Amino acid sequence: MDRAAPLLIRIYKEESTLEVWKQDRTGKFALLKAYPICKFSGKLGPKLAQGDYQAPEGFYDITPAQMNPWSQEYLAFNTGFPNAFDRSLGRTGSFLMVHGGCESVGCYAMTDYEMEEIYGLADEAFKGGQTKIQLEAFPFQMTAENLARHADDPNTPFWDMLKNGSDAFLATGQPPNVAVCDQRYVFNPVLADNDLDPRAPCPPGVESTPVAGAEWSPRLGPAIRMQSDLMAFQGHDPFAR
Repeated sequence: MDRAAPLLIRIYKEESTLEVWKQDRTGKFALLKAYPICKFSGKLGPKLAQGDYQAPEGFYDITPAQMNPWSQEYLAFNTGFPNAFDRSLGRTGSFLMVHGGCESVGCYAMTDYEMEEIYGLADEAFKGGQTKIQLEAFPFQMTAENLARHADDPNTPFWDMLKNGSDAFLATGQPPNVAVCDQRYVFNPVLADNDLDPRAPCPPGVESTPVAGAEWSPRLGPAIRMQSDLMAFQGHDPFAR
């Protein structure tokens, strides 16, 4: 495993957890470390409009241009909200971040110490050649039990859709390709993303074969063990712990 290997980030609101996953030498992603989220504003459910104080839920891409080492909240990166799915539904908002400072107005706030570590891992992945980092933000761990527990929530159809993407990742160890058509997410589509219109009906057969029974893969569970003599990023190094 190279410390500059590609990265993926998963967030769970109810568990108040941010996970960093790294690609190992088999090409699959495995959990590197889970961080406690210091604070997020709002409640379970997606962000709908500017000023609703909700932290976003969904599938987002982080690019090097979204990294902010000069943030007033120590270090930050933009989540990418609103994405194509959000825009297709008319959802509004801007500058929704993961940042330090432990205070949140629609963002996911970490302690400065934790944010320095997360930011450093993302920075190393970009320097290693990764062009975008997938951020998957969920209301909770996407298990059938958790969905059943929230069955009366009006967001359940949206969360069922997010679970499809979560299952696709856990079954394969690869970030799913994410597209939008008919105002819904499509995971691992058989057509290229630029061939789909987020507001138009999905073409017949656009979705790949659904993955069954993919709530958790033991292959992906163990944290990656790294050599302790790898160089630290600004003194904070999850690889060396």
